[in-house]
Amino acid sequence: MTAERVGGPSPAAEPAPRRCGFIALGGAPNAGKSTLLNRLVGSKVSIVTPKVQTTRSRIIGIVIAGEAQLVFVDTPGIFTPRRRLERAMVAAAWGGLADADFIVLLVDTALCIGKLKGAIDGDSLAIIKGLEKHGREAILALNKIDLVKRPALLELAAALNAEGNFSDTFMISAFTGDGVEDMRAHLAMIVPEGPWLYGEDQLSDIPLRLLAAEITREQAFLQLHQELPYALTVETEDWQERDDGAVRIEQTFYVRRGTQKAMVLGKGGTRIKSIGTAARVELERLFGRRVHLFIHVKVRRDWIDKPEHYRAMGLDFKA
Repeated sequence: MTAERVGGPSPAAEPAPRRCGFIALGGAPNAGKSTLLNRLVGSKVSIVTPKVQTTRSRIIGIVIAGEAQLVFVDTPGIFTPRRRLERAMVAAAWGGLADADFIVLLVDTALCIGKLKGAIDGDSLAIIKGLEKHGREAILALNKIDLVKRPALLELAAALNAEGNFSDTFMISAFTGDGVEDMRAHLAMIVPEGPWLYGEDQLSDIPLRLLAAEITREQAFLQLHQELPYALTVETEDWQERDDGAVRIEQTFYVRRGTQKAMVLGKGGTRIKSIGTAARVELERLFGRRVHLFIHVKVRRDWIDKPEHYRAMGLDFKA
């Protein structure tokens, strides 16, 4: 005997509730946070170089995963700061972790297993202790697994879980994408129910003027050597939309000494021309239109002690 349906056709299934949450990507310098953010978003929203401390401020990347909007916050690397700029960067990183619904702690497995012979690096240990002090649980992401062997990876995972309070552990390669989708799917399930905070097509909230400055600073990090990239900042001074659809951008490099200005310019201006050309090509790729980029280099000995430069970078001068 079968039951008869009463009252007409069955109602449509309830749509899955929308979800939204902030996920901070934390870790030591060069753990791969910016590479992971770009991989998750599917577009470049945070600059990446082989040098440590490339990221100076919090960068947001927005990902849609089914009915979930994941708002990832790429934070500067956390280390022991010595100078004002470094203190502001580390304060921004801890602020990003404190404000997030969830924290993903990235650990550079290539560093721990390779250079440190299986030991946990000191910066990561300090972050784990800091999270414990503030009563925060984290998700552990062992990054750069494409560079290490699995048995050593399992040992490192066990050691890290013994040290910290981790709800889950993922083994990923931000560079190749291995394991990233599994972590993203997990995050999409656990972020709280709630309305989306950003438009469906929005990838980041970074202003275009700041993104342009960051792209140029990325090229400075890639093409300049030793300590010079850390002694400069790049600011977009002017942005003009042109009738033909192109954009005219004027930027200024601020350095602290005349000798640094000479190195940024290069012999006959060759270095700054090379930086500008590479930055322009990348900006045109990102913006999908012609870019006319003009770069000036100025000596401002005390730029690192001026609040306006910190505001331009999105940092707290008083941190």
